[in-house]
Amino acid sequence: MSDGVSDGTLAATRTLAADAERVIVKAGTNSLTDDESNLDDAKLDKLVDDIEDLLSRGKEVLLVSSGAVGAGIGRVGVGQDTGTLEESQALSTVGQSHLMRRYTESFERYDRKVAQILITEHDLDNPERFTNFRNTVETLLDWGIVPIINENDAIATEELRIGDNDMISASIAVGVEVDLLVTLTDVDGVYTGNPKEDSGAERIEAVGRNYGAVEDIVSESATGGFGGIRTKVRGARDVAEHGIPAVIAGSAEPDVLRRVADAESVGTIFVPINGEVDD
Repeated sequence: MSDGVSDGTLAATRTLAADAERVIVKAGTNSLTDDESNLDDAKLDKLVDDIEDLLSRGKEVLLVSSGAVGAGIGRVGVGQDTGTLEESQALSTVGQSHLMRRYTESFERYDRKVAQILITEHDLDNPERFTNFRNTVETLLDWGIVPIINENDAIATEELRIGDNDMISASIAVGVEVDLLVTLTDVDGVYTGNPKEDSGAERIEAVGRNYGAVEDIVSESATGGFGGIRTKVRGARDVAEHGIPAVIAGSAEPDVLRRVADAESVGTIFVPINGEVDD
């Protein structure tokens, strides 16, 4: 389904995404953990394999990775309903170190180095702090190192919420002038309903001038575990308004990032609002 976006605009947007030289990849918790909230080695290795598809083409990649709290739950062995903010913050410290150890090991298969950056919304809102962050990212990219960014849950002053990293990745995409945002999740795009509950839900192939209708659909269908799709759509729209294409796609899809880089149909693509391909 691609109502509201012409075939020409859709093709041009896919080409723009394929030609991106600097890409942010955002991976959600469900893309990295199993049903018991243990860090899933196979899922993490697949994500790294997919990112290598971009790096091997000479592209720069920033990875915004969720999963610290989930990985911490698996390591500590507590229930998923931890109850307090303090427990979630403590779990994030356990999970974050485990997450980075596994990323380091997985990227080493390709002789790639990684770096950890933990930030909060305050770092993005404060011009001086964001300048420091951007300068660090630019230096790491110059060195050929993959920055792995996550919210600093251990010192966050607000409650942990679904979608924080979705908005953080959108803010970074605009602030460091990337050419493409790819959000990977456990659903292979944006649908006309909740595909986990509605077998008749159809994947929306592209979002452009039909954004209002798509937002209404997502608001109606986003409940329970599917609620995080709202912030993913909002983040994609934010970067599109700055002339940057965005893709929401399934992390389990075979060769998902290669297919984006080959201008193939994958997930849901967001047309840049103020870009050359806006129809």
